[in-house]
Amino acid sequence: MERRRLRPREGWQRIVEEQGLVWHTQQGVPYWDESGCYVFTLRQIETLERAAERLHELFLKAGDHLAKRPDKLARFGIPDWCIEPLLAEWKRDRPALDYGRFDFGWDGTGEPKLFEYNCDTPTAMLECGVVQWQWKEELFPHLDQFTSLHDKLIERWRYMARDLPGRRLWVTHFDDDLHEDTLTATYMRDLAEQAGLETRGILIDRIGIDGEGRIVDEEDYLISAIFKLYPWEWIVAEDYGREIVRRMDATLWLEPIWKMLWSNKAILPLLWELEPRHPNLLPAAWDAEAVGPRHVAKPILAREGANILISEDGRETARSGGPYDGSPRIYQALYDLPRQDTGYPVLGVWTVGGEAAGLGIREGSRITGDEARFLPHIIEG
Repeated sequence: MERRRLRPREGWQRIVEEQGLVWHTQQGVPYWDESGCYVFTLRQIETLERAAERLHELFLKAGDHLAKRPDKLARFGIPDWCIEPLLAEWKRDRPALDYGRFDFGWDGTGEPKLFEYNCDTPTAMLECGVVQWQWKEELFPHLDQFTSLHDKLIERWRYMARDLPGRRLWVTHFDDDLHEDTLTATYMRDLAEQAGLETRGILIDRIGIDGEGRIVDEEDYLISAIFKLYPWEWIVAEDYGREIVRRMDATLWLEPIWKMLWSNKAILPLLWELEPRHPNLLPAAWDAEAVGPRHVAKPILAREGANILISEDGRETARSGGPYDGSPRIYQALYDLPRQDTGYPVLGVWTVGGEAAGLGIREGSRITGDEARFLPHIIEG
């Protein structure tokens, strides 16, 4: 795994904007960073693919385990009134995109190690599925890239279309200041339309409940199926959360509420309990001593690398701020990311329906936060 320095294309900002990536610079610093790229061999890419697909199978196993032992959900921070309908949705196995991003630490040797699974509201899809492919086609047309996310998501929407009433889909998100969620939701909406669905956009705070208790849009149309880029733990905390959960039969939510199991870092100690010799897992537990003196403390519901603490032999060596100090924490053994002059890379491997679908690389500080940059990659050898 090599990091190679490159000269950015002339006018790269205009190029990526035309591809939809309007959120390419933060405070004057490129988020889309083509001043470098990572180079992998085909064998290394195959290792990443196997790791992601093995872990998807393990997450399925963990979901079945929790369905049989719901008492273990007490540590997941899920409201008691949500647990029964959540497990009912898991057992019903209704249609789902079943997509997500496994974030790995890896130096190109041995096995990649899982940090967490972003599968409820994952972002950086457009960068992975479109922008880096177009970059590769322009600069390295003779080489390959681990990028099939775009096509696999269209295929998945096409497969699911028969289960969506009227082949109609609403798409919702939070009106974020940085417009990252807006960009991601717009991209997903475009993918669904390419698959033949009719889509309607609506901001999350514009969804309502009518006099009959149905979930409706601004024009009082019943929302029969909706893709949301808004975390389930936020939805159930809203005033209307109980009404949404109570009426799961009337509206198909994508992703489904059982993603509260997989996207929660409380699942990491359970995975280690189920498969303590899994080649792609780091030791994880609810107390620091169980994972050793070099560990990372993570809030179970934090986002964007917030409120993470790295401890080495009793000494704090890195900490990030954020709003999740009150959240329960899990502890995970520390993996030493390969250090580059420009930062530390985290490898995000996407899956769709359990199949590996692409690689996106973010490079930042030891704790990967929203300041991290996205770098493209190529395959040589």
